[in-house]
Amino acid sequence: MPASIPPLPAAEPADVREVRELARTWADASGLRGWLTTVDHKRIAKRYVMTAFAFFALGGIDALIMRTQLLRPENQLVGPDRYNQLFTVHGTNMMFLFAVPVMLAMGLYMVPLLVGARNVAFPRLNALGYWVYLFGGILLWVALLSDTGPDTGWFSYVPLSGPEFSPGKRVDVWAQMITFTEISGLISAVEIIVTALKCRAPGMTLGRMPIFVWAMLVTAFMVIPSLSMIATASQMLAMDRLVGTHFFNVAEGGDPLLWQHFFWWFGHPEVYIIFIPATGFISALLPAFTRRPVFGHNAVVLSSIATAFLGFGVWVHHMFATGILQLASSFFTATSIMITIPTAVQIFCWIVTIWTGRLQFTTSFLFILGFFVTFIIGGLTGVMLASVPFDQQVHDSYFVVAHLHYVLLGGGAFPLFAAIYYWFPKWTGRMLSERMGKLHFALWLVGVNLTFFPMHLLGLDGMPRRVYTYPDGMGWTGNNQLATAGAYVIALSVLAFVGNVLWSARRGVRAGDDPWVSDSLEWGTSSPPPPYNFARPPVVQGRAPLWDRTPDAPVVVGLATDRREILVTTAMDAEPDHRHPDPEPTIWPFVAAIAVSVFFIALMFTPWAVVFGSALLFPPLVAWGWPRRPNQAPGVTTPAEGGA
Repeated sequence: MPASIPPLPAAEPADVREVRELARTWADASGLRGWLTTVDHKRIAKRYVMTAFAFFALGGIDALIMRTQLLRPENQLVGPDRYNQLFTVHGTNMMFLFAVPVMLAMGLYMVPLLVGARNVAFPRLNALGYWVYLFGGILLWVALLSDTGPDTGWFSYVPLSGPEFSPGKRVDVWAQMITFTEISGLISAVEIIVTALKCRAPGMTLGRMPIFVWAMLVTAFMVIPSLSMIATASQMLAMDRLVGTHFFNVAEGGDPLLWQHFFWWFGHPEVYIIFIPATGFISALLPAFTRRPVFGHNAVVLSSIATAFLGFGVWVHHMFATGILQLASSFFTATSIMITIPTAVQIFCWIVTIWTGRLQFTTSFLFILGFFVTFIIGGLTGVMLASVPFDQQVHDSYFVVAHLHYVLLGGGAFPLFAAIYYWFPKWTGRMLSERMGKLHFALWLVGVNLTFFPMHLLGLDGMPRRVYTYPDGMGWTGNNQLATAGAYVIALSVLAFVGNVLWSARRGVRAGDDPWVSDSLEWGTSSPPPPYNFARPPVVQGRAPLWDRTPDAPVVVGLATDRREILVTTAMDAEPDHRHPDPEPTIWPFVAAIAVSVFFIALMFTPWAVVFGSALLFPPLVAWGWPRRPNQAPGVTTPAEGGA
């Protein structure tokens, strides 16, 4: 039976002895050992974010090379083979190694703090997810640098990616990299779901849960079916290539279109896996910069849920050119237009919030305004592409490239930068420079629009995408030169951002615990937070926990200080359920990730890797789960003994 929870008395500040004991209990080992063994959600999430931005920079260099190649007709900076690798790795990198991981990483850092928890639900699994993600990313970039990078596009359509048309290991690298990153993504999703539903502070009912946590919860529920689908499909492709199955081989009864269905059933929801957390950022930030709660809390939450459901019903609009039935085209046109409704509801709620608020024009708020302008352009061109006749005219042209980047940069990158400027003081205890931030914003806004707006015109003029050069006299040169100039302006903006982060992390103005006077729980602890997050987890009294808090607000007491322990609450009403031991740091997730990497990479060469790879993985998994009996207090159960 779970341990009983003591009653929640009125708030008492944690004494010095208690805080010191908590710091000692939750601290990581020093040096390399601590770096490899940590299970602190904050350290792991920061690694995710920094690694994702490193991959973002590498993908940006790819883009600069491609844009320089297209600066003038018949340019010979790179040849067709290298160009194919560059655009494939650029798309794969940005979608699988940057956009989705960085959004989930923001959730892994902020969700426990926003719900008043001391850690994520499964800390060791969280560590494994990061290492697997890192090794998968390294595989992709080592392959590109060794001239074996994937070259069939980020969607790797068959039969082009099948064994007949793509011999060698380039497509196998792509397929296995997908498996790495999807395992990592699935782990992150499970962490967020269980943390949001079972680790909330007492009093934080589902109705009081922050909109950002709702957004991450909805996203995590989208991740499980969509990423499972692409991981399964990529293994089917790998089997076609390695052991001669025929899932996609039409000559042997397979179906190439099956791959497109699998891929886009994952691929279009992936856009919302990037977009919905971004909407959560906006809803989390607006109260601080408008000095009022978000208008229409329930409408915004329900809109996120509706977007998630509809997001799984629009994938065929990527396949209008494949000759599907007219009835199916009509259905998917309707759903593709319908999905704008919940997004419009959210946008109108934010506009009302801004219209009726007392505005503070910080860098974060400017990025939110930039989101409105850029994302709405991308959304409108999305409605145009939902129309079958128009889609077939511009299919595989630069118009689609422009639309995709307006949606992803407008709907993902602008809110992400806003969130980083907002939460950077929480992570480091120092403010980012507002002057450098506004320079970053101005360059980013100009660069994005200068790069991608001319691509609409290129697409309407008939320029196909994924071409390494083009002949003179087509009328495409001017717009390509504008797009290339814009790409370099984007690069300058990223340099301004990186310089700001590096300088401010060491010399920025000290932030204090709550520099924005915000309403949410993460600002109720120190900045940066201690390893245990909250010495005494709070009890939530309203949707704006810090603004609604009364002087006699109760806190949670009774959790152990001499061992890692968290409070588990009920899913609906967040009533205290039981105490649960939190795992100690360990090396085994790192060792298991190495074994997984050897397994997957060897699988590109021989099916026998299933045998020896499993044998290699078995010892670290056994050591990871090996039962221990530490100095356990009476009444605290472990999972093996029947605890949750």
